[in-house]
Formats: sequence, structure tokens, C-alpha cells
Amino acid sequence: MVDSSRWRLGWLRETQVGRKVWAKGDWLAIVARDGGPLRRWREARERVKMGCSPRSVVELTEGVVGGLGKINEVTVACVVIPKKVAESCSLFGLEGRRMEERRRLSSLLEDMTTLSDIGVAAAINISSALLFFVAFAILRLQPWNDRVYFPKWYLKGLRTDPVRGRAYVSKFINLDWKAYLGFLNWMPEAIRMPEPELIDHAGLDSVVYLRIYLIGLKIFVPIAFLAWTILVPVNWTSTGLEGAHIRNITSSDIDKLSVSNVHSRSERFWGHIIMAYAFTFWTCYILLKEYGKVESMRLGFLAAEKRRPDQFTVLVRNIPSDPDESVSELVEHFFLVNHPDHYLSHQVVYDANKLAKLVNKNKKLKNWLVYYQNKLKRTSNRPEIKTGFLGLWGSKVDAIDHHITEIDKLSKEIVVEREKVTNDPNSIMPAAFVSFKTRWGAAVCAQTQQTRNPTLWLTEWAPEPRDVYWRNLPIPYVSLTVRRLIIAVAFFFLTFFFMIPIAFVQTLASIEGIQKAAPWLKPLVTISFIKSFIQGFLPGIVLKLFLIFLPTILMIMSKFEGFESISSLERRSASRYYLFNFVNIFLGNILTGTAFQQLSSFIHQPANQYPVTIGTAIPLKASFFITYIMVDGWASIAAEVLMLKPLIFYHLKNFFLVKTEKDREEAMDPGSIGFNNGEPRIQLYFLLGLVYAAVTPAVLPFIIVFFGLAYVVFRHQIINVYNQEYESGAAFWPDVHFRIILALIVSQIVLMGLLTTKKAASSTPFLIVLPILTIWFHRYCKGRFESAFVKFPLQEAMMKDTLERATEPNLNLKGYLQNAYVHPVFKESMDDEDSENETLSMDFETESAIVRTKRQSRKNTPLPSRNNDASSLSLSDGIQNHPEP
Repeated sequence: MVDSSRWRLGWLRETQVGRKVWAKGDWLAIVARDGGPLRRWREARERVKMGCSPRSVVELTEGVVGGLGKINEVTVACVVIPKKVAESCSLFGLEGRRMEERRRLSSLLEDMTTLSDIGVAAAINISSALLFFVAFAILRLQPWNDRVYFPKWYLKGLRTDPVRGRAYVSKFINLDWKAYLGFLNWMPEAIRMPEPELIDHAGLDSVVYLRIYLIGLKIFVPIAFLAWTILVPVNWTSTGLEGAHIRNITSSDIDKLSVSNVHSRSERFWGHIIMAYAFTFWTCYILLKEYGKVESMRLGFLAAEKRRPDQFTVLVRNIPSDPDESVSELVEHFFLVNHPDHYLSHQVVYDANKLAKLVNKNKKLKNWLVYYQNKLKRTSNRPEIKTGFLGLWGSKVDAIDHHITEIDKLSKEIVVEREKVTNDPNSIMPAAFVSFKTRWGAAVCAQTQQTRNPTLWLTEWAPEPRDVYWRNLPIPYVSLTVRRLIIAVAFFFLTFFFMIPIAFVQTLASIEGIQKAAPWLKPLVTISFIKSFIQGFLPGIVLKLFLIFLPTILMIMSKFEGFESISSLERRSASRYYLFNFVNIFLGNILTGTAFQQLSSFIHQPANQYPVTIGTAIPLKASFFITYIMVDGWASIAAEVLMLKPLIFYHLKNFFLVKTEKDREEAMDPGSIGFNNGEPRIQLYFLLGLVYAAVTPAVLPFIIVFFGLAYVVFRHQIINVYNQEYESGAAFWPDVHFRIILALIVSQIVLMGLLTTKKAASSTPFLIVLPILTIWFHRYCKGRFESAFVKFPLQEAMMKDTLERATEPNLNLKGYLQNAYVHPVFKESMDDEDSENETLSMDFETESAIVRTKRQSRKNTPLPSRNNDASSLSLSDGIQNHPEP
């Protein structure tokens, strides 16, 4: 039994007049100026006796206390009730729900990050960023790190190793003290390269990727100026938070800069609505200009681009089976009949995944052989190895002879497997790369329906040979739908349940969580600096650490779905990453509670209450997102240029694993820029910036710093480090545009929900027009620009073909395309055998010669295949002489 007098007096001291519900521990209290709560409690007890279980009646009778008291000479009534009783019996109906909302609000306010916490977080992150920049400036000047920080120039053959020809100490340390004076010179050097030169150096994909950061600056710098000039004075001069008398809500001055400081039903909300229109129109204007600019850059790049195999090649999938012809014969027959003037050659797709494993194993053995041969030259002693597991045990043998024997044995296995793959009909998949004599012919085929049945002979532009993901080509087309359904379900559970460990760890990373998990740390966490560190820095870094492995998981899921190109894999992974960030980072940190509680809350409330729920919590989480931006957008970007992980891995590989110059090139290759995890992170900042622009403008300067810093850093990385492994001609831009539009719509809906909670009934309806206008704008841009990113204009194709015929009349296009889309393992295996005489014409159909058909019926084509003995017939002659039955 609770001590009635102690609880009653304690609540009356802590609770101000006018508050109806308060929560403390396992108890709920209702306080009012009259005896209404007490009367309602008595009535509720009678109702509970009639409808609840005996146990609930006992708990209610023994657990509830009530009484009267005075605060400032005002008589008030107080009812204290166990929380579990109120929740299980729903004593007060709507009042009970308000209890829970108040309890959640109280919990939010107690854990709210203060201005001093943000200051500590800013100091930590700025110091970390400066430390990373200084370390980078020093490490990049050391000769032995030159291949780590300038690998792109080595791969292009435009830079030589500074270690060679130097004294021993100079090979490791740069002794020129003057070089250290300009340790920040890399920043202006990164900006200095003009955009056309950067396109030639790095490709259009990398340059357009950088433009995403520029768009962030173009959008948010003017928006921040307007917000700080108009909205911040409007918010700051209001006294809504002081008048609310809610404990702890005035603990941070950032809240005074937000819309939360404006009184309910205030006419000042018209300023926020006008600014929302201004922000929307400005964002749409920038997006329109950039969409047109990127479209022009893409068409210009494709027009000026050198000849590439994918310009003449189409990927054909879901080729129907025919009992009378092989897949190769069927492909040749179909395109000779339906594209007689433009078909050139084709390459069927083989299931060569097992062969690829053997070739990779053979490659590793050859690298070891070269290593031991080099060791023999250096030491004049024949090296020996043990034949057991990892060379730890077993009989000793001559390392060179052993590897030669193993390579010979494996080469024979490769020959057998290659013959099996090329001769076994089950290894030939119903897909092929079909090449044409002109770009115009390829464009017509790739962008049209080939047969009456829209599910057969599906054509699309072939990826660039470097872009092909060969492991997924053998996947049957009919299984792709099932695979994508499985991954869609798996991604739903991953997105939703990933919130559970994040919420758990972030709970531990709070003051209350630490005190519960480790009570002996309570004296330590009460220290001002430690408390600010925990509240201002720890939650953001914990969230960042939890997301480290997410891009890898999402890429594995995309590969399982069966996409045939690396670019499509990255785009799909990026879209899922963006959705994950939206649910777990944005919504997950705005809404309190675990994933199950959030799901239950959303299920049991009307759909029109979603914006209200989110809008209420948005201003309260501004300080958390500020700290997260500093961790992820400041310190992490500075760590990007330091490249600590590649630096350590390169030196470990160089010391222990590098055996040849080829191994050294592979060790220093940093890969591509990582669109699948970089672009979703940028989109999160667009979302945060647009949402908080009219709500809490204090967030905008932190986002602007991110975009400016990231632009400089990644421009440097693209120039000197990242080597893009494919070129898609900025095909990802429609996705970028759509996600910014989506962020804009979310910001408008959130503002509507927030103003609804502020009871701005007269002004809120004017916001309804904004999402409608934004959706209309997106549809306009989609119809005006998107086709340039998914189709190739026939006019452009004909112009490029005409120019090529005029400048290179003797071009051997068939020889140029002959080996372009051969599986890499076939090339490597044939090179290993030194069998250049066995050209692909033995195993792969590349000639557009006349084919003797074996088909007994002419159901799939308008005329039979031409016989080798027959003279050439035109399509019109064939139709005339062989009419359809």
C-alpha cells in the first residue's frame, strides 16, 4: 500500500496548477482545480468493479489514493494511480491516452539535448575533423603512402613511384620541410580542375555525383538566409514555451528558434506558411534547372563519347525454347529475319560460375608461382613449402615445381569444364548479347517490342562490358519475380526489426540507460562534461556504428534479386538504403519507443493523425539530428579523406601478401566512389534540411557545412583516388530528383501536422496546395527529362553513325565487337592455354552468316531460315515466295 500523504504532498509540490496528467516511475497522477478527477476516479472504480476481473478490482482499490491540497492558495484535487492499472483497465478513456502521451513527452524532455551538450559535441567533432585533416596533410606527403592517396594516377600510368632512386630514409619520410607549409593546398587544387577536364578524367557519373552536393548548397544557402532573416526573429520573439509552463522544455535555446516557441492559434504562423511556399518554389526551380543541365550533359557526353561496345549491343532475355534449334541458332535466325539490315553478331550467355571459380584459383596459383620464382632470383635458394593446410604441416616439396604441377592439373580441369559449358545445352541460358551494325539499329531494337507476346524476346540496352555482373546472367528470367518478392519481404523485416537493436543500444547510450545498466556510474555521468558528451555525442556515434555493415547487407540482397549490371545493383541498393534511413533514422528517432510500440501506435490511430504525431515530435528531435549531422557529416567526411582503413590494409597487403607488381596494383585499387551508400546519405541531409527549414532553422547551418565540406573532399577523392569501374552516363539522376521531391513532400506534410497541433485552423489549409503542386512538378519533370536517361534518341544515333561512316569508312566493327561480351573467364582460360587460334567462332556465334534452319514450323518467324546453298533473298521476296499459312 502506498503512503497516501507522502505521494499526495510530493505530487502537489512538483506539479503546477493546470496540469492534468503527470507520470513518475510506475505511477500516474491527475491534478486539477476541482474535484473532477477524484469524482471520476470513484465512478471509474464502480465501473471497474462491474466489468473488470477481481484482480484488477483489488489492485484498483488498494493502489489508488486521492486527496485535496493547496498550491498558491488554490485548492486542487490529486489522484495517484498505478500505471499498469490505468493501462489495463482504460479508466479514464481519452484521459488515459493523454496520460501516456504526457508520459512520453515528459520522457522526451528529460533526455533532450541542451545547448551545452551541442557545444560539447561540436567541439569534439570539429577537433576530430581538424585532426583528420592535419593527419591527412602529413601522411599524403610521405613517399611510402603515395600509392594510397594517389592511386588513380598510378592506374592511369601518369605517376611514378617516388620511393625509387631515393636514399633509405627518404623512401619513407619526406624530409623537405617546405612541403609541410602548404598542408591545406589540396583543397584549392581539388576545386581548380574545370568540369570538362574532370569529365575526361573521371567520367560523367563522378561529375554528376558531385553536382548533388552543389545542389544542396544551391538550395539551402538561400533557404537558410531567408529562414534566419524572417523565421528566426518570428520564433525568437514569441513566448510560447514560457507560457506553456512545461518543465525542462526551456532548457535549450535552440527550441526558442523553432516554431514550438510560437503560441497556439497565433497569426505568426502565416510567416511559416509563406516561407514554406518560398522554400518549395526555390527548391523546384533549382531541381528544374539541374535536371535540364544534367540532361544536356548526358546527351553531350553520349554524342562526344568514343565508340563503346554497349552503343551497338542489346541484351535479349527470355528467349523461347525451340526443340529444333539451339539458343544460338534461334537468336541468329530471329534477328536475321526481323532485323536483316542491321544485325551483325551475337553472343549467347553461359552458366560459367563454376568455371569462374577454377579460373580464379588458377590465377592465385600463378601469382604464388611468380612470387617463388622472384624469391629464387633474390636468394639463389629454391624455396620449399609444406603441402598441408595453409602450409602448416605435411611433407616438404619444392615450391616452384609444386605450383607448376598444380597449375598444369588445374589448367586441364579448366579445359574440361570449358568444353562442358560450351557443349552442354543445359549450360546455355535463354539470353544473349546481340550486336548491330549501327547505333540506330541497336536503339530501335532496344526500345521496341519484338513480338506479339510482350513476355518473350525482351530487349534492353546492354550494360557496358565493365558494368556487366556476370554471376547473375545465368539466373532464369522467370525466377526474377520470385526472387524480388522474397527480398521485398526480407527487406521489410530487416528495416523494421533493425530498429530494435538501434533503440536498445541508444537507450543504453542515454543518461537514464547508463544509470539503470550501471548504477555505480551515476556519480560519473552527473559531471557536466560527461553528461554533455553522453547526450550530445554518444547517440550519434552509436547510430553511425550500427549502420556500418548495412550497405554490404543491402548489396547482397540486390545481388540475390538478379540484376545484371553493377550500376543497377548499386541503384537498387541505394533506393533500399534511402528507405531504410527514412524509416530508422528519420522516423525511428522522431517517434519514441521500440519498433513494436511504434507499430501498435500507428495501427491504433487514424491515418489522419500520422502527420500530427510526427509533427509534434519533429521540433523535439532537432538537437539530436544536429549532433548526428556533426558526427556523420563533419567528422566522417574528414575521415573519408584520411582513408585510414585503405592505408592500413595497403601496407599490410604490401608487406605480407604482395608478390608481384600486379598484386600491388590490386592492393592499392580503392574501387569506385560507392554510389549505393553515398547517395542515400546525401538524401538524408536533403530530407532533414527541407523538414527543419520552416520548423527549426538552427539545423540549416550544420547541413550547409556538410554539403560544402563533402563537395571539396569528394572532388579531391574523385580526382586522385576513386577509379570508377563503369560509366552509365548519369543514368541515376532520375532517382536523385525523385528522392529530393519526396523529401519536399514529407516536409510539407510534417509542417501541416505541426500547425494542426498548434491549432492554426485558419492558416493550415493553405498548405494543402503545396504537395499537389510538388507532385505536378515532378510529373512534368518526369515527362520532360526522364526519357533522355532511359532511351537513346534515334536522331542522335543516326548523326553519330553518319559521322563515323564518314571519318572511318574502313572500320572493322565486327572485329571490334567480337570479344566484347565474352565472359571474362573464357578469355582468361583461353589465354592460359595460349590458344589464340581457337577464336570465338568455334564456340560462340559471332558471324551474321546464313543459317540452315532445323525448325519444322514457321510459327515464330515470318519466313524460314535461309539455306547455305540458297541464294540471298530479300525480305519482300521471301514473304512473296513463302506466304504465311
